[in-house]
Amino acid sequence: MLPHRIWFLKKVANHRFASHGDHPLAILVLILFALAGLLFSRASAAVHPVPLDPKTDSAKCIECHEEKSKGKFVHSAIAMGCLSCHQVRTNRDITHVTLKTVVPYKVCLSCHDDKDATKIHGHVHPPAVRDCLTCHDPHTSDNKNQLLKATSGDKKDNLCLSCHDIGTKVLGKDGSRHAALDMGCETCHITHKTGETGKAEFDFHLTKAAPALCLDCHDAKSADLQKAHQNQPFDKADCLTCHDPHESAAPKLMNKFLHPPFADKQCDVCHAAPKDGKVVLTQADVKSLCVTCHDDKAKLIENAKVQHPGAAGDCTDCHSPHSSRQPGLPKTNAVDICLGCHSEIADLAKKSVHHQPAFGLGCATCHTPHGGDNDHLLRAKGNALCLECHGPDSAPQKLEAEHVLTIFNGQIKLPEDYYKKNRVVILPLRFGLGHPVESHPVGDVMDPANIAKVKNHMTCMTCHQPHASAQPGLLVKDQQNNMAFCDTCHKNRIDMRQVTTGE
Repeated sequence: MLPHRIWFLKKVANHRFASHGDHPLAILVLILFALAGLLFSRASAAVHPVPLDPKTDSAKCIECHEEKSKGKFVHSAIAMGCLSCHQVRTNRDITHVTLKTVVPYKVCLSCHDDKDATKIHGHVHPPAVRDCLTCHDPHTSDNKNQLLKATSGDKKDNLCLSCHDIGTKVLGKDGSRHAALDMGCETCHITHKTGETGKAEFDFHLTKAAPALCLDCHDAKSADLQKAHQNQPFDKADCLTCHDPHESAAPKLMNKFLHPPFADKQCDVCHAAPKDGKVVLTQADVKSLCVTCHDDKAKLIENAKVQHPGAAGDCTDCHSPHSSRQPGLPKTNAVDICLGCHSEIADLAKKSVHHQPAFGLGCATCHTPHGGDNDHLLRAKGNALCLECHGPDSAPQKLEAEHVLTIFNGQIKLPEDYYKKNRVVILPLRFGLGHPVESHPVGDVMDPANIAKVKNHMTCMTCHQPHASAQPGLLVKDQQNNMAFCDTCHKNRIDMRQVTTGE
């Protein structure tokens, strides 16, 4: 009866709007009919082709669905019976066979409780959070663990490469690719392995941490390996401080950014011959070694008006002495290298809305990491910091050869598509007015009776938080972007010029 009604109504609609095929109402009606047909088709697909008794046993199911119980790898739940996951519902002569839970992953968790993401500490592989069927067939498969595809082979055959493109990129004439990729992703990874956050073994679901993982295949006693490392001890070092584990645009899987002496194989600039299997430096300590080349940084750290305590320690507290995946050679990345000490900022990452430079590009976008002249080590004072990117006069310089943009007089490099990709808002300011509405000031408001006197103090920070917020707009105290927020200063909506700043 239902499909007949849909057909009849659609016929009426086609007749009614025959001369208005592109009329918005006609289009809307036809879309509704299409949706109705889709919903009906889904509903009808859920109807079992033959009536069943609600107490039907699994043997009855196998009469038609025998293929669900045979294969190279069969889900152990099949032996428990089809009704361990499914249920039969009968209404009059219509039978529906459904899962016992509303969503499939809840069925899986009824047995695999140890995979429940809400009970796991650490980084969980995203599909494993609530979508088991992205990777697994619930019945049978040609692959162990009921995987939909193998974890090796090229993109069309490799389950992991359905989402990840690691190892598939064009690397250029000097590029290199880890041979272990051809052995399969499970050579190094265990997809569901989790543990302490911050440890690579668990964050990246590795079988074990480096260097033990690497030494499973690479013999540290190999003469070729020892020669490649100029006979320096490397068997206890973290291989990933120098090498990318998957692919690189450089030979030998080297990281993208290299310390010049290391890149030029001038190890003797920093290293003497090892002693008792330990590294020996050419200077008394790490800092003395670094300042032989980086004396300018030493002077900056020492003479800065505002000093960074972290910069007073060893350079290798923050920097890798050999290579890194990011410019500046941070030991981890441009964000985490700072959050290791600044835990109060790390806690802000839990909020849902992030200022992109703070948790994306890196803290050094706005702060000088070695020392500076401004409070909080900021690169500019007051609104000048924010307007470097968001002001109407923002003019990043483009370095064509490097495909980057620079700000703060070339001190910071951005990807050439940074403004477009991150939808950086350029404020339509004129004479310090124009945000968030026309004629609204963004800086100090002077007293008309005495233009040398500030009537109302204001900066970008009056309204915005610089790192993160629980609401869009990064408004202070995680407030919503509405008139209630404006009311914190503007008590009289009839005359918005009356301002109470709480000073």
